[in-house]
Amino acid sequence: MKLIKTLRTFVFVVFLGMAFLSMNSCEKEDELAVGGIGAVAGIVTDEAGVPIADVIVTLTGVNENDVSAITGPDGKYLIENVSKKTHAIKFSKDGWLTVSITVTAKSFGTNDLATASISLVNASARISGTIVDAKNNGAPLAGVTVSVGSAGTVTSGADGSYIIGNLVPADYTITFTKANYVTITKSISKSDFIGGVVFLDVRMGGQELLRGLTADDLKSAEKWYYNEYRGGRNADAYPHWDWACDYMCTLDFRGAWQEQNEGTTLQIRNSGDEQKKPANLDVFDSFVFGSKQITSDNKIMSLRVRTHNADEADPAYFGVQVVDLSAAQPLAEKIGGVKAYGSGNYADFDFDLTSYIGKEVIIAIGIYRQKTGDYWKQLVLRAIRFADRKVENWDWLPGTEVIEGWKLSQETIRSIMPHTKSSFTGISPVSGNRDNYFDAYRAWRDVAHIGAEWSFVPLKKDPEVFPSEGYLIKTRNTPEVNTKVPEAYLYSKFTIASGRNKLKFTTRNFGDKYTYFKLTAIQDNGIVTHLDPQSNTAQEAYAAEDGCWKFRHGDGGAGNPEGYASFVYDLSRFNGENVTIVLGVYNGQANSGENKLVIHSIDLK
Repeated sequence: MKLIKTLRTFVFVVFLGMAFLSMNSCEKEDELAVGGIGAVAGIVTDEAGVPIADVIVTLTGVNENDVSAITGPDGKYLIENVSKKTHAIKFSKDGWLTVSITVTAKSFGTNDLATASISLVNASARISGTIVDAKNNGAPLAGVTVSVGSAGTVTSGADGSYIIGNLVPADYTITFTKANYVTITKSISKSDFIGGVVFLDVRMGGQELLRGLTADDLKSAEKWYYNEYRGGRNADAYPHWDWACDYMCTLDFRGAWQEQNEGTTLQIRNSGDEQKKPANLDVFDSFVFGSKQITSDNKIMSLRVRTHNADEADPAYFGVQVVDLSAAQPLAEKIGGVKAYGSGNYADFDFDLTSYIGKEVIIAIGIYRQKTGDYWKQLVLRAIRFADRKVENWDWLPGTEVIEGWKLSQETIRSIMPHTKSSFTGISPVSGNRDNYFDAYRAWRDVAHIGAEWSFVPLKKDPEVFPSEGYLIKTRNTPEVNTKVPEAYLYSKFTIASGRNKLKFTTRNFGDKYTYFKLTAIQDNGIVTHLDPQSNTAQEAYAAEDGCWKFRHGDGGAGNPEGYASFVYDLSRFNGENVTIVLGVYNGQANSGENKLVIHSIDLK
């Protein structure tokens, strides 16, 4: 992962890069320059122009010894007896961002003086913690290299402690590396700095359960809340299977993988030295994983797959591994053995998870390297589905429908997991289209986008995923009027409790036609309640047939968040229960065009 930093943090890297470029480009100039001795002087200040004392100023020259000076109370320094050639000058002080600049032979004026003044950025933040050894009963672990890239690298001491100082509060990726230990990567955000400090303790030496991941890593695995994930962008059974509806690539994939027309594709890493890797049918070469609650209603996982670069004689090898973190000694257990498949046709494979009923476990789906050398295989995942039986073809999840025509089963309602987040957006931070949507979908992971966090069901119509106003679900232009079965909807389950029982939905629509929508609560026992808003701020809003509401409101956009209409719902009647919330759009008016429901935000407070 890249180290994300503010523009100020780039100062050191930029100036240092300029220094090396200048030194290379000026070699010929220095050879031709008149020799002699001069001096370098300047003043060091903060961003407000206040002098900074006790800054160490280090001058470096090619084939010359380093020379240092320290700034006085007035921030000034002077280094004499300097050859009139190219020099890099580094300014450093604890609590300030280190900066380097360059002077060349031309910098020395007629008075043989080169002036080099600089403004430093305050960098008093730090990351610190203790590293312990899981191989040695949690004893302190010395000699671990802790790095935040160009911002700093340190080594843990005998007591396992480390401190990386001289930072500005920003987003960082920290790596912990030691020979014979699995490298650990942690991410922190700017908001994690409390009083300028982040305390980050790490446990190293745990057994690698999935490639690069220990039990400690897997404790924070993303949750697979729902029972269906679809990938790819071919409209094999529109609209259920279409690029605008299939968001599998928002899951946590590791290794080599790619979003393709046929599905989200796991690949063998096969470039350069990767071809030297030995065959291994125990450890995935590339995989996707998540944490899933297993019940009697979703105990069978079905994968709809095909392959690329494989055939019956030389198939791709893949499988499923499950890690039960509640076990005394967690292990990655193969479920159903290693599968071999090599065909451009889709096939459905099922995996029995019955032994994990009642547990939340880590599920990983991956491709294996079956031989060393130039070995290139691709496993195309079109669907990951959970039910009480095998799911095949392009079918909807099976079971008894909660509401006729919704394709939402009672088994699904009972077995999906309550969401842990409470705030969601419909604004995509990156735009795209059918041919270039991957970066946008992946960006959803960072903003709690509703397309990634809720499950979308396109019964009749696909959505519009990238408008600047929000994520749009919409109706067809059809004479069919139906206020009982939606054209499309999203759903997610929540645990309702005091302090988390008010739902606020902000939205808008377009044109002079009404948009019909409905918010529905479904309890785990199958009881369905269509909810009326407690309040709303729409320009026009009225109760309509079968629990729908119709409204018109033309204000609101990415740059005008206050302009949206808000609909507020009281969920306190469900306190203490898990409730699935469904938001759907309905065709309440014949031949009225594509009436659109904009999902700007949903907040549960």
